[in-house]
Order: sequence, then C-alpha cells, then structure tokens
Amino acid sequence: MPWHDDPDAVAGELNALVPGDASTPADSQRLEDWLRTLVARKGADLLLVAGSAPCIRVDGQVLRLEEDTLGGDEIEQAVRPALPAYAQQRYDETQIADASWKVAGLGRFRINLHHERGRPAATIRALPARPPRLASLNLPANVEMLTRLPHGLVVIGGATGSGKTTTLAALVDEINRRDRRHIVTIEDPIEYEHGHESSVVEHVEVGTDAPDFPTALRAVVRQAPDVIVIGEMRDPETMRIALAAAQTGHLVLTTMHTTDVASTVGRIADNFPPERQPTIRQDLAMGLSAVFIQALLPRVGGGRIPAVELLMLGYGARQHIRKNALQHLNQEITITRKSGSFTLEDCLVVLVKQGLVEKGEALLRAAYPEEFEKALAAS
Repeated sequence: MPWHDDPDAVAGELNALVPGDASTPADSQRLEDWLRTLVARKGADLLLVAGSAPCIRVDGQVLRLEEDTLGGDEIEQAVRPALPAYAQQRYDETQIADASWKVAGLGRFRINLHHERGRPAATIRALPARPPRLASLNLPANVEMLTRLPHGLVVIGGATGSGKTTTLAALVDEINRRDRRHIVTIEDPIEYEHGHESSVVEHVEVGTDAPDFPTALRAVVRQAPDVIVIGEMRDPETMRIALAAAQTGHLVLTTMHTTDVASTVGRIADNFPPERQPTIRQDLAMGLSAVFIQALLPRVGGGRIPAVELLMLGYGARQHIRKNALQHLNQEITITRKSGSFTLEDCLVVLVKQGLVEKGEALLRAAYPEEFEKALAAS
C-alpha cells in the first residue's frame, strides 16, 4: 500500500517532521473554539485546569463547559503555540509565561500558561477591542480628577479580578482624548491598545521591547514622557524608579494587588530592607498623590459594579506616612473629603440608596460596618 493511502502513516510522518512541538492545527483550533464560546457568552476568563472540563467566568461566576475533562498535555498543546517565541522560551525555562494574543475576527486575549501540581494549566482573559470610557465604568465622578493631576504617583489597588487594569486603561484614555501629552505605558503583556488621539501614546511590552520593568522604566524616564503607566508595580527597583519619576514632574499611574489604602502604602515600604524603609516612606510622603482602591460587587439584576475608595493625599496623610502611622490614613480620607477623597462606606451608601447593591452585600464588604450603618441611616 502506498504511504499516502495510510492516514496513520501520514500522521506519523508529519509529526516526525515537526521539531520540538507536537501541537497540531486541531489543537490551535480547539483553543479558538473555547475562546469563541467565551466571547459569545460575554465571559471574562477561560480557565483550563487538568482534571476539569474547560471553564469560563461570567459575571464573577465560574461555569463549566459541556466538554470532556482535560489533561495537562492537552492544555499545553492547545495554548503553547499561541505564545510568542520569547514567552515560549520563558515557559520552557520557568514553567510560567504571560503574553497577549490577537485572533482575527475574535479579539485580543491575555494568556497565562503555568503549572499546578506538576501539570500545565492556563488562564486566558478576554481583552476589549478598545479602552473603556471612564464615564462607562459607574465610578464616582471624583475619580476623573486623577487624570488632571500634573504629577505624582497614583496607585490603583484591588484584588485579582477587581477591575484595576480596566480603570487604569480608562484613566489613560481620558488623558489621551483630552490632553496633548506624551504617554508611555509599560506592561507585561500589553492589555489595552491606545490609539493616538490628542496625545501620543507609546506601548512598551516587557519581554518584547525590554527585558524587565526596571530596565524599561529607566529608559522611559529619558524619553520625555508626561505620563508613565506601569501595568503593575511588582519589585522594589520598579517602585524606587516610579517614586523618583513622580517627584521629578511626571504623572505615574500604576496598579498593585492590595485591598485598602493603608496596606497599599505599607506594602510599598515593606518591599525594601528595614534600613531603607524610612527613606522610602519619605519618598512616598513626597511623591504619592492618590491611592484608589476598587472591588467589584454583585449588582442587583445581574452583573457587577465597582465599590471604591479614594485618598487624595494632603499634609496630614503625608505626615502619617513619614511616621509610619498608617492606621490613621482612613481618618484622613474623611478629613480630606473637600479635596475629593471618599471612603468605601461613602460609596457603598450611594450604591445601596440607588438600588444597585443589596444592603447585606454592602455590609459584608464594608471595612467599618458600623460607620456604613450610621451613614446609611443618616442619608
């Protein structure tokens, strides 16, 4: 029998010709099919874990697709080819890689391929085609003032999946549409692509355009930026350079995985050795302009809605940071309301009064339930 009449022989010959990657077009198509389901159902994340069927996250809830249970090798074969070469190399070396992926006719996605219990797994997030408008995010009107700061460090804190990156992109979009400025973003990977509107926007991707955040940031400060956007502050050197840039006339916008104002400030200082922390607190007191904390709550009628708090730093807050008396920062939010600050409890009261969030849910999320109850009764 000629070799081309034997399908199994053909498959074996073809696989032998492909070096180092046993994935097939069918594997890549499988990933695209899952992503089409994710987009069609307006989901946020595709979760691929060995021992489970593919899952998608819709309105914060994880739902299993009606498919067979996945193995780790299946996940790796489906996802690894979607990574660019540098990310594949990083994955081979560290078993963890992040990258963005654009699928024609479907959209852009952020891929995290990693290992759990020694087996490949992946989390893939759908990225909107364009940055959101700030007015569309159901945030308090005061938040817009963050885009008008002339300089300083603005930190957006929140848990994973709380919408930090979306809010960051909306702030950048607001500046881009309104002001004639030079904006440079540093991300790993690039999540939102900003066109050149009134501003000129450069996107620097870690892994493609620079080896790491500190190297990228050191280069960016020499490129005459007005606004520097750091996808996430992860290491002491990035924090140090960001604080220096904030004190030398740049507006620096970034995110951190934190849950309240005090822990945000404390975490920055705690990243440094004890002997350096007094100096870092001094730099924070001088360079930090605002801390914005965000969470997403179930919305009455379906979906989710942000509950937030904002500290616009004034003299009192800066003194508390210098003295490491961070327990007083919540009180400073109340004191500086006229400057635009508001507490999480202030926000929760508004959401409950507007019928957007159930009172019981708001009570669970309030950092100070008694203050929330008192403010709600007085409103």
